[in-house]
Amino acid sequence: MKTFLISSFSKLISTINLRKGFIVLVFLFKGCTSNKPHEVELKEGMVLIPAGDFYMGSDDSQARPDESPKHLVHVDAFWMDQTEVTNAQFNAFVEATGYVTTAERPPDWEELKKELPPDTPKPHDSLLQAASLVFVPTEGPINLNQYDQWWKWQPKASWKHPLGPESTLEGKENHPAIHISWYDAQAYALWAGKRLPTEAEWEWAASGGSAQKYPWGEEPVTEGKPKANAWEGAFPYQNDLRDQFFFTAPVAAFEPNAFGLYDMAGNVWEWCSDWYDYNYYQLLSNQKVVNPKGPERAYDPYQPYTQQKVMRGGSFLCNEAYCSGYRVAARMKSSPDTGLQHTGFRLVKSVKEVESD
Repeated sequence: MKTFLISSFSKLISTINLRKGFIVLVFLFKGCTSNKPHEVELKEGMVLIPAGDFYMGSDDSQARPDESPKHLVHVDAFWMDQTEVTNAQFNAFVEATGYVTTAERPPDWEELKKELPPDTPKPHDSLLQAASLVFVPTEGPINLNQYDQWWKWQPKASWKHPLGPESTLEGKENHPAIHISWYDAQAYALWAGKRLPTEAEWEWAASGGSAQKYPWGEEPVTEGKPKANAWEGAFPYQNDLRDQFFFTAPVAAFEPNAFGLYDMAGNVWEWCSDWYDYNYYQLLSNQKVVNPKGPERAYDPYQPYTQQKVMRGGSFLCNEAYCSGYRVAARMKSSPDTGLQHTGFRLVKSVKEVESD
């Protein structure tokens, strides 16, 4: 949100910071590297993710520089929400606490300017109002580096009004809550007695315990039956709707991965607890890391003034030609006060905490 506001006003910034019961089920899915069924343990809407070792990151042709080098990581067992937090769940939190999300509050210029280049002029007051970023398709092909061509700073857009003040959540109670900032997700987590996953926990969970490119296996998202809510067609102007959804989809609309988790690819980007450091993986090479919690501070050479948190999983806007964020190893980042139409979250809990409940 911060740099988008300034870019929209003065074009001084070259990049935009896109701001219950207990049951045991057995699943067998195509695309997993193992032919054995994986026993999925569920409790109160959460899935038990087993402990494991894996190589985090990627070195394939689609990998970005911040995804390498691959490095060995161990993650202890933990519980993870089977789906993204839904509008119905977030509404229960708001009704119980009276919480007001970041998108529903006017931006504070005194706070914004602390993470912007020195001498950045103050935006017009019309931009400093409660709002969020909403996707608007273009009329035809454009330069994909011009993010502001498909993002609109929409006054009064929020989790309750996903497209603006005239839109509602009617019929979308089971869709993921969106326009959620990292701070919003943290507030919900505190209320729910859970926490955001670390980036390592998230990647291990998305992999389903296998060294595969996507949560479902190796088959490209554009081949076979629809596997995730993503952009199919020419981004950002032509969506072929092969998966039937233009914006968000109801959670669990597609098959789960081998750990029994839904929508670990596509639908909405999901916040992690970690700060984002472009060079972080380089610091972890040639060693085995146990339960990493991310870097101590944020660093992005392309946005050096902005503190950013990690997001994972891709969204309904991800496309092979532009984003491919639905890859297990794909990383994204944004400032923690940013909420967008394609940003949500899911939570985790330690095994000890669940056992003591």
